[in-house]
Amino acid sequence: MATESMLVPPSSAATAQFAPGFGQRVLLTVDTEEEFDWGAPFRREGYGLSHVAAIPRFQSFCESIGAHPVYLVDWPIVKDAAAVEIIGDAVRRGTAEVGVQLHPWVNPPFDEDVNVHNSYAGNLPRELEAAKFMGLRDAIEAAFGSPPLIYRAGRYGLGPDTADLLKAAGIRIDTSVRTLFDYSDQGGPDYSRHPVSPYWVDAERQLLELPVTSVHWGIFRNVGVSLQRLRPALPTVLGAMSHFSLLERIALTPEGVTIAEALRGIDIAHDSGLPVLVLSFHSPTLAPGNTSYAKDEQAVEALYEWFAAIYADLDRRGIRSCTVADIIAATSG
Repeated sequence: MATESMLVPPSSAATAQFAPGFGQRVLLTVDTEEEFDWGAPFRREGYGLSHVAAIPRFQSFCESIGAHPVYLVDWPIVKDAAAVEIIGDAVRRGTAEVGVQLHPWVNPPFDEDVNVHNSYAGNLPRELEAAKFMGLRDAIEAAFGSPPLIYRAGRYGLGPDTADLLKAAGIRIDTSVRTLFDYSDQGGPDYSRHPVSPYWVDAERQLLELPVTSVHWGIFRNVGVSLQRLRPALPTVLGAMSHFSLLERIALTPEGVTIAEALRGIDIAHDSGLPVLVLSFHSPTLAPGNTSYAKDEQAVEALYEWFAAIYADLDRRGIRSCTVADIIAATSG
């Protein structure tokens, strides 16, 4: 099994088996990053970090509902003393974990042009991707006191050299694959045919891929991947199918996904026996005005309502929170 399989769907033989008794669990991942204008060209400077002040409320809320967030931090976050203290406190108390998220345009060394193509770290030359990643990885270990074991490429931007880089750095889990999504129109990866179930990237079973959970719902869901690939040619038809609940792509995120939609997605994931449901969102959404998903205080409160409803439903189903260490232990041996 070649490491390049991060960019192409793996064979069924790569599917990871979890230890008996693990059951079904949920992992909450937070793309913990700087604030920037998602609709503007990428810039090395001019970003903000004001939303860091909102993280303590979120962490306290997570503890109250039994969630165990994994903060996937990038360079601006790990270099911010307030962020390190806030997140580090939760890590020291065992109520959160830290991983790596690489935004290459704000992560030194700055040897590449800033553009859309290079915003996907996997598109960078091997040595430059490695230099950026290792600088970030080492900074995270120094700031939080332990080596990070989980990675997500910013913009989900894996590349042909990423797997070897992660393995050499001691990363045990990658969670960059966003199942059912295709970023190739911008020069990024195509994950539209990747499975949602965790799988091994390499034959040695040193690196586990834990895709961000997205599922198809509706009467055409079993052929959803084939139909979805027609989207560029038939966007109106597919939009109508979603509107009439014939085929709907549901990502488990509060950003642009309603509670009702997410509950339908959980139905599919639960019924299919998915061992780990991976939830995700971006930390700037915790404060108003930073992303299109939280334009005002009301939208921020809706995010908290989303998580409360989703975790109540997960609890009803017996789907408990897990940690990165839990996943590693359940897939080892």
